Amino acid sequence: MSPAPSPAADAVPPTALMVAVTGSEGFMGRHVVEALGRRAGTRVLGVDVGTPPEDLRKALLASDAVIHLAGVNRPESPEEFESGNAGFTGDLCRMLTEAGRAPLVVFTSSTQAALDNPYGLSKRRAEEALRTWAEETRAPVVVFRLSNAFGKWSRPFYNSAVATFCHQAAHGLPLTVNDPSSGLDLVYIDHVVAGLVHCLDAPPAGFEYRAVEPVFRTTVGEVAERIAGFPRTRESLLVPDFDDPLTARLYATYLSHLDGADLVYPLRTSTDPRGCLAEFLKQPGFGQLFMSRTAPGVTRGNHYHHTKVEKFLVVEGEAVIRFRDMRGGALVEHRVDGREFRVVDIPPGLSHSIENAGVGELVTLFWANEVFDPEQPDTYPFAVLEEEQK
Repeated sequence: MSPAPSPAADAVPPTALMVAVTGSEGFMGRHVVEALGRRAGTRVLGVDVGTPPEDLRKALLASDAVIHLAGVNRPESPEEFESGNAGFTGDLCRMLTEAGRAPLVVFTSSTQAALDNPYGLSKRRAEEALRTWAEETRAPVVVFRLSNAFGKWSRPFYNSAVATFCHQAAHGLPLTVNDPSSGLDLVYIDHVVAGLVHCLDAPPAGFEYRAVEPVFRTTVGEVAERIAGFPRTRESLLVPDFDDPLTARLYATYLSHLDGADLVYPLRTSTDPRGCLAEFLKQPGFGQLFMSRTAPGVTRGNHYHHTKVEKFLVVEGEAVIRFRDMRGGALVEHRVDGREFRVVDIPPGLSHSIENAGVGELVTLFWANEVFDPEQPDTYPFAVLEEEQK
């Protein structure tokens, strides 16, 4: 591959920070290149597998900083670990030394560098090469020993178990779990990129280890179970608990694995002479959202709740929303128009109705603070207008 696209030379300020990114076409590389592309006063020089050695050398020598992401983690033979990780990192150090250059180097290692398996050993030797180079040249070097990174643009069956599970769930395939109890430490790609880019603004005085936070500590089985449940939310309409930061990020990653044609899905619709109604989203603690279309002259509601509360938002058409206190009192009316985006609160103890007072269809968004339970609906009929009461 050729170096990643960067601004034209005449568009780069003379004081621009030149950053070489190795592995620029990989999972992390694409995110880092995108983030640096939004960073003012920065020019990115991306290199990847297939970049000619001379272009690699030019990129390194022109750079004020090197974010070194390239490496081997799934080789055809174990020997490729050594050449692709330790060997390549050593080559980078030699190129910089021969040119008399000592830029900031930020390197993504692995927590497996603490282990004695072939991958871990190759990463540890890459770290040692950088440490030696930093001591000899007094160059600033940051090493991140990362856990399993996950997020959008990750490759299934290559980058992580999360990517594989998301791909399988998104395509209706069974999830393959060998040992559900196996521990799994995860870091999210946005947190990784933030940590790497921050080094450009806060370089160390010498060689230094830094960490990406937070680390999500879980198990393979727990992650697989959460991801396997995401496709079912389209039927249940129960969205995941986004208060949990891991669940929120797993769900975002899952959605990124859907094919374009699978991004759209229908809602179940109930239709009668009044119009139609469809539930949209539900979540315990939040409640639920639903939409209705109502024909001209039709009234919905005429009921009250003891504890449930709601909000009505007319998004198209004209309506009259009426209230009557169950203890007695005057009729209250509010005219609303879809062009105004006015929200009407529905308290407990007030019978309420909504009438389509326009000439066209009335479209209304409703929110209720609890998910509807047919066994305990907390909904009791009572006509708001006295002439309709029996």
